[in-house]
Amino acid sequence: MHLQIKQANIGYSTTLISNANASLNLGDICLLIGNNGVGKTTLIKSILNQNRLLSGEILINNKNVKDFSVKGIAENIAIVFSKAIIPQNYTVEDLISLGKYIYYPFYFELKKQDREEVKNIIEELDLTQYKNTLLRNLSDGNLQKAFIGRALTQNSPIIILDEPTTHLDEKNKLIILKTLRKLARQQNKLIVFSSHDWRLAKEFADKLWYIKDSQLYSGIVEDVLLQHDELTNASVFKFNENFVSPSIKSPEIQKEMLYSLLQKNFQKDLSAFTFDFNDSIWEISYENKCYKCESFEEILKLISTLH
Repeated sequence: MHLQIKQANIGYSTTLISNANASLNLGDICLLIGNNGVGKTTLIKSILNQNRLLSGEILINNKNVKDFSVKGIAENIAIVFSKAIIPQNYTVEDLISLGKYIYYPFYFELKKQDREEVKNIIEELDLTQYKNTLLRNLSDGNLQKAFIGRALTQNSPIIILDEPTTHLDEKNKLIILKTLRKLARQQNKLIVFSSHDWRLAKEFADKLWYIKDSQLYSGIVEDVLLQHDELTNASVFKFNENFVSPSIKSPEIQKEMLYSLLQKNFQKDLSAFTFDFNDSIWEISYENKCYKCESFEEILKLISTLH
């Protein structure tokens, strides 16, 4: 195991995560999820040895993180925080090149091979047209990609990203996720990234770390998701306390959309209804009768008429 957490109590004056045990190998992509304030960033800072454990230990390649120097941590872990200080008068190329300077004094010039690697990462992140643009003139999405580029040039075996896709549109989010997946597979990187979107786990991650009720649940994505109904059950989005859900048989995305639609519009018990999605048609059963709707607009009108 390249990264291990052993019986760790994580927090500050009080414990946020109790008796945490987890491990990851090189090549793993791990999604870290949990509500605000549960300790996601604190866990990341503990791995970086920026926040000392209350008890237990965290190991990188069988060495305790508290025994690493600052340079040693940087050589092993590249980090991208969601809120980073923007260096004044730096261009995209300047920032991405910074990842190389953990290996050289700042007064050294980068080698030709290093400059070529920086160029390739700029191209891979679709930032070529912004290569000489000052960071302060970038959109939030391109700025985030530039910080991720800096982490990639660091060539550390572990990359940790704190909510890296927060400011990204779908195109740029996909670029980042594909790049990280490729790094994990082709360069044997261990990647941990935090997010509020558990759906990324199903499509993108191998492992899942889920913080809930001061516990860290870890394992294969599909195992952890199925052990916690609140992560996959549409009712996690419930805000209408008077709403009682009907039976819904459909693929997950249609189920989520229908659940969202009904609870926003009906403060009542709909448990007598059954919704079945077949060949792009919703079949709706109620009081021994069956109705068919082709759109959510038709469903709204039907439910309003029947109930």
